[in-house]
Amino acid sequence: MDDTELDSRVREISVYARVSPSDKIRIVKAWQKQGEIVAMTGDGVNDAPALKASDIGCAMGITGTDVAKGAADMTLTDDNFATIVEAVKQGRGIYDNIKKVVGFLLGTNIGEIFTVFLAMVFWQEAPLLSMQLLWINLVTDSLPAVALGMEPVENDIMNRKPKPQKEGIFAHGYGIQILLQGIMFAALTLTGFFIGWKIGGIETGRTMAFLILSLTQVIHSFNMRSSHSLFIIKPFTNKTLNKAAAVSFLMVAAVVFIPPLATAFGLVQMKVWMYFAALGLALVPIPVLEISKAVGIVKHQQKD
Repeated sequence: MDDTELDSRVREISVYARVSPSDKIRIVKAWQKQGEIVAMTGDGVNDAPALKASDIGCAMGITGTDVAKGAADMTLTDDNFATIVEAVKQGRGIYDNIKKVVGFLLGTNIGEIFTVFLAMVFWQEAPLLSMQLLWINLVTDSLPAVALGMEPVENDIMNRKPKPQKEGIFAHGYGIQILLQGIMFAALTLTGFFIGWKIGGIETGRTMAFLILSLTQVIHSFNMRSSHSLFIIKPFTNKTLNKAAAVSFLMVAAVVFIPPLATAFGLVQMKVWMYFAALGLALVPIPVLEISKAVGIVKHQQKD
């Protein structure tokens, strides 16, 4: 076969015989011309060129030669092909978790930026003090983000189609989704700030804004666990995230309800119903994201 015929028939061929090292490279390149990501396994010296030409070269760790191992991207220490499948599964899980963490951190920080910017534009008042923002970034951003990075691999991850090699992390509208989430956080925070400000003054407004923004971020970390509904994956199966959320809630509660800390952070005591109102606003992202997942917006963007 010449290269043109091989390119046209490569998808129909499952077994090759009497192949030379140059033939192996031709087969690899024929698949790559089809737009596929190619994995090549080998153990001998003659496999090295094809291992190098493939997207992912897999050498045998036990029977493989040093030349093959040097040319490969991955070495199977047990010489078991099933290990390749497990490596793909774990790799997809790592990529998913990176995407979740990036989406969570960007969404929450965009919310903080819009909160401060819009309040200054419309009311010429800062809804949050610098110390309050630093506390939110330290407690309700960092801890849940670290825990999201430890999210277990989803059960259906191997049923997804491979992603194109050049596809960016914000493809298929994921960046727009993050931006809209940030706007939602800002809208909820500014609503609480305005209510508290008009009822009890600027310090009460800032206390409401601090509570809503910090609690919203912790609660939203559970939304970011999966493109599936929380009721399908069960919301509390990530024990690390549960602990991170509990610590975040306690640290937020400490600066709100312990008088010396509250004074240091510029927070004041509010009426009981205002705490429940803040909690109610902080819970809004759950139904919003559940509806988005149900209609396929989030699912499509994260599982294309």
